[in-house]
Amino acid sequence: MRVPVPDPVPALADLGRVHLVGIGGAGLSGIARILLGRGVTVSGSDGTESPALEALRELGATVHVGHDATHVHDVDTLVVSTAIPDDNPEYVEAVRRGLTVLPRSAGLAAAMDGQRVVAVAGTHGKTTTTSLLTVALQAAGADPSYAIGGDLAATGVNAAVGGGEVFVAEADESDGAFLVYDVAGAIVTNVDADHLDQWGTPEAYAAAFDTFADGVDDFLVCCVDDPGAAALADRHEAAGRRVVRVSVADDAALGDVTLWAPGDHYRIDALAALAAGEALGHDRADLLRGIASYTGTRRRMEPKGEAGGVRVYDSYAHHPTEIVGDLQSARALAGEGRLVVAFQPHLVSRTRIFGTEMGRALGAADEVVVLDLYLAREAPDPEVTSALVADAVPLPRERVGRASLEAAAAALVERARPGDLVLTLGAGTVTRVGPEVLRLLGHTGEDG
Repeated sequence: MRVPVPDPVPALADLGRVHLVGIGGAGLSGIARILLGRGVTVSGSDGTESPALEALRELGATVHVGHDATHVHDVDTLVVSTAIPDDNPEYVEAVRRGLTVLPRSAGLAAAMDGQRVVAVAGTHGKTTTTSLLTVALQAAGADPSYAIGGDLAATGVNAAVGGGEVFVAEADESDGAFLVYDVAGAIVTNVDADHLDQWGTPEAYAAAFDTFADGVDDFLVCCVDDPGAAALADRHEAAGRRVVRVSVADDAALGDVTLWAPGDHYRIDALAALAAGEALGHDRADLLRGIASYTGTRRRMEPKGEAGGVRVYDSYAHHPTEIVGDLQSARALAGEGRLVVAFQPHLVSRTRIFGTEMGRALGAADEVVVLDLYLAREAPDPEVTSALVADAVPLPRERVGRASLEAAAAALVERARPGDLVLTLGAGTVTRVGPEVLRLLGHTGEDG
């Protein structure tokens, strides 16, 4: 569902009682946490029970499983996920009653009202960079509020209200959300065409980042190893804005800090977080202490366990550039072992445009299993299947397979041997595969 952003976005004090439709999702659950932390009365609904729902109940939210018009009879504002259909009964009732209805982006903007927002944008690396900046600022004593697209390993949550003035926010470009926020400082990790179902062309996608940067009041950190972010930096510095450039070529700034995972893409994320922290006025030594303490974010090269001599990791990569980066990291983690990868293509439109590049990127593995396409937000297309990816993997045919979600774990176990590293990749349900691999290998539940 595409709900228009109101102009202006309501202030926090004007929201009244807020109901979130799809409250268990990564975006809306974080907004709910922030609203609860700032004293707002919160309710919500989701299609299925989950640990996220129970955690929100413990914080004081009224949360329903299932959607019903009666759930919104005593609320003032509705916040809806983009995954909610137009005929959702709570949405229909809210419109009938003339309630304020906000998309996710405006819901977060209202939740951040009155704080100094530092937004982390970019095609790749947003979640990790937002997480790194959060822990760096915590170590520097800033006590920021934060909203991240994944759970911090150290806290187990994706959002929290801090006591400081800074709010660190992951700023999503997929639906234009990052254009809604009132931003004091920003990081742009890269500008690498994606979400063309929303933007239409690579040029329009890049132009959206210019619009985002135009709205930044103070500083803009750009990771200039990426051509798109480098061009953005040039344009906005020429316009007289405060631009800070970071590059892995200058990673002496990290000193002797050992990051939680190998790979240049993680080093540049850390450098960007460090630069933003310094732009906010904090001491480098304090920020580095936080970066060194970072233990990861859920679904970003997340170790799931080990069984039968096989280590299993899970990561969110769903774009060719992200696949390249995570396979580089996984190869370093694998050491002398082989790298066995399961990849689940995500979205019809993305697979149509990038399927061949995805397959080529997977060629850095030793064995590959491509899962069936994960459908979200779009109708299926019989001409767009996982075969577009599998057929492009530059490995001998016997080292490339296709499998359903249900059969993927068995296919991986058949290929893996002691010493190997199994990596599951994708933005959909592939995250379920790793635990099943461990179970089939005899995992006891004592690690990972």
